[in-house]
Amino acid sequence: MADRLERGRTRVIGFADAEMDFQLIRQMGVARYGGAAVGECLALARDIENAEPSSWVAAFAAAAARQQADAEARAARSHAVSARDRYLVACNSWRAAEYYTPVGDARHARFGLASRACFEAAMRLSAEWACEAVMLPFAGISLPAFHLRPATEQGPGKTLLIISGYDGTLEETFLSQGRAALERGYRVFLFSGPGQMDAMRFHPEQPFIPEFEQVGVAAVDHVLARGDTDPGRIALMGISFGGYFATRIAAYEPRIRALVANSPIIDLHAYMTSFVGFDPADMPDSDDFRVGDLDHIPDSEMPPQIREMSRNLMLRFGGGSFKETYRRLHAYRIDGERLAGMRCAALGLVGSGEGAEPVAQYERFLAGVAGAAGHVFTAEDGAEGHCQAGNLALSAAVALDWLDEVLA
Repeated sequence: MADRLERGRTRVIGFADAEMDFQLIRQMGVARYGGAAVGECLALARDIENAEPSSWVAAFAAAAARQQADAEARAARSHAVSARDRYLVACNSWRAAEYYTPVGDARHARFGLASRACFEAAMRLSAEWACEAVMLPFAGISLPAFHLRPATEQGPGKTLLIISGYDGTLEETFLSQGRAALERGYRVFLFSGPGQMDAMRFHPEQPFIPEFEQVGVAAVDHVLARGDTDPGRIALMGISFGGYFATRIAAYEPRIRALVANSPIIDLHAYMTSFVGFDPADMPDSDDFRVGDLDHIPDSEMPPQIREMSRNLMLRFGGGSFKETYRRLHAYRIDGERLAGMRCAALGLVGSGEGAEPVAQYERFLAGVAGAAGHVFTAEDGAEGHCQAGNLALSAAVALDWLDEVLA
């Protein structure tokens, strides 16, 4: 008799590196809404070298190509539901490959556009949702967005605008938040601004801007010009860095009736310095470095993952150097007077494991916005991490049930 029972070869083993392990949880988390399969993710993880971004990119790009080919083959045989589902998985695998690809690498935009193409293919096959690709005019450029609604919903209804953050995409936002909102009858407008991943696919030269209320005005103008938006039931949700973007928009834009900030960020400079453990804005000039210096720094001084994160940060904030990038972050803040002047209903969300500064800013948000509600996700929920990547269904239940009650 065998001395042990073995029902398969896949093992629940992630990465020793905390950041890469979070990215794996992030990838598996959207399995709830059709963006991944847990077994497939764990199988890929076996072939990825711990804390080595290039191995992650190679594994997920290869998987995405296989998944997309499978979706195309099923679509060709008229299996619309199966093809739609496989396109969504391929879409998210292309996003995972895009995430760890350096911004200056030509593959970055290629992987991102492949993710977008798979998403659009899935939407064309969907009988549940009507989806329209939108290019939002803004300051001489066009910003990518998607408008979605349940296929059975007609006429004006409640509308949720959702903006992601530093490395989220429109397609991932559909999987992590948008699909849950559509299930509850919302019209959903997924939009992006300069510097965000989607905008960079088309305008890589455009960095982030602190005045995201300008993007918010364009987004609200767009949904109000449509015939399916109830102007009295417009809500806004911000995810990750989008917690800053959305809070800033709501602080300036009176047409927003309800805000969900996940998590609330009112001082991006303080938020970012909390993760590096010091303020690079005050570092000696002799320790500063630029994008061109990165490839000459040995791995023993700067591991590959930190190198690529630093490169992306400098390029996307247009700071020139690491020190200058952090100096620019001082502009990304919302003063107390603006918070106190907000008149929309507001909900702040945060995970107990996100760190001291995110929790502190969540508490300042609740204290500064009149009548704001809040919710802290815990380890017992499996949702204590950033943006509740490990339990998206619970996150949706908390946020969207609150919105349903506010907009009733």
